[in-house]
Amino acid sequence: MLRSMTAFARQEQTSPWGTMIWELRSVNHRYLETAVRLPEALRGLESPVRERLATVLSRGKVECALKLQTAGANLTAMTLNRPLVERLLEIAGEVEHLIGPGTGLRLGDVLRWPGVIGEAEPDLDQIKQTVLGSLDAALAELVATREREGQRTAELLQQRCEAIRAQVQRARARRPEVQARWRDKLLTRLTDIAADADSGRLEQELALIAQRLDVEEELDRLDAHLDELQDVFARSEPVGRRLDFLMQELNREANTLSSKSADTETTRAAVELKVLIEQMREQVQNIE
Repeated sequence: MLRSMTAFARQEQTSPWGTMIWELRSVNHRYLETAVRLPEALRGLESPVRERLATVLSRGKVECALKLQTAGANLTAMTLNRPLVERLLEIAGEVEHLIGPGTGLRLGDVLRWPGVIGEAEPDLDQIKQTVLGSLDAALAELVATREREGQRTAELLQQRCEAIRAQVQRARARRPEVQARWRDKLLTRLTDIAADADSGRLEQELALIAQRLDVEEELDRLDAHLDELQDVFARSEPVGRRLDFLMQELNREANTLSSKSADTETTRAAVELKVLIEQMREQVQNIE
């Protein structure tokens, strides 16, 4: 199954300590290139995140970002340092006794005092497991999207393959007529310029010219490459690089067919082949 390298996935999950949002974006790239952005408290997860990305993806430029919304969780985790508050009030009373009434601590002053309000430390191990589990879900969504896009691309590639086969058949059907016409033309020219020449030598020259003009080998290779494409489409592993190589081979044969063509219809078929192959090449660039 073909997989595209262009996709987006978003996974949101809520837990007692907050809400996490994974966003994954991928575009085509020659190799796998990952950019990971994590909150400061979870920087230690960068290596496991990259390992998970590399496990399911083989090519593409991937941006992986995690957002944490923990405001609600922090409120529920707040604790009061009661001994510190009591000591602050005692000191405030002593100061007020020394300098006069009306100078006592207000509630806001107490709450802003360093260490009065504490936050319970979350269980990082549990958070990490939850975060990585949510990442796995986001990756599954990303892969599913890439597969859907790849399936649509595969359908377009199949259509182009059928069109290429039609052009190959068109060129092959012209071959007997082209060979007969050129044989008559060459015999006439050779007879005119070498009336007394050895007939065996003329036949040899004719055979050499006919060999240079024959396109059967190129047409056979085009068919073979198309058969190979069908085999590649059915594979389950990433095939983007193999498809790119086959596009180069198809284009080489189409160019040779065009250069050897001795017939207008064959030349037109070769031009149409190159147009179709170029369209396929552009689509293949986005295949993993």
